Amino acid sequence: MNYLVAVFPDRIQAEEAYCTLEKEGLSANQIQILGKGYKSADEFGLIDPNEQAYKQIKFMALWLVPFGFAAGTTFSIITGLNTFAWAGELGNHLVGGLLGAASGAMGSFFVGGGVGIALGSGDALPYRNRLNAGKYLVVVTGSETLTRQASRLLRKLEPENLQGYQQP
Repeated sequence: MNYLVAVFPDRIQAEEAYCTLEKEGLSANQIQILGKGYKSADEFGLIDPNEQAYKQIKFMALWLVPFGFAAGTTFSIITGLNTFAWAGELGNHLVGGLLGAASGAMGSFFVGGGVGIALGSGDALPYRNRLNAGKYLVVVTGSETLTRQASRLLRKLEPENLQGYQQP
């Protein structure tokens, strides 16, 4: 399945693009408009990368924080280090466990997608931002030949952005 996404600054131009594509033989179920008064990003299935990253971070923390605590405590017991003399023997093992748990939390953040949240990632977020700014997306789904034909037609209408995708 191939996707072609065109960004238009207003509703009139998006509807014009939709009508142009329909006149050229594309069926209504192959063309969708996203924006105010039409489908939302969530209805279309445009995932929010930040939401997915938070879910991944929480899932990884569920396993990595306890594992880190156990690993930190085990390391402290095996090595017999007396790093924090004020804490005593049991306290040193607990501090080692807490440091291991903190390492697990850091690992879940960095590996789970925290960097993507901080820096932004993927194309879904820019499209969501454009929808939030009041712009409209015209999405064409179908074969490569169909999206190529739609691309040719949409270029004549001068969208702000025109991008094709292929579903893996």
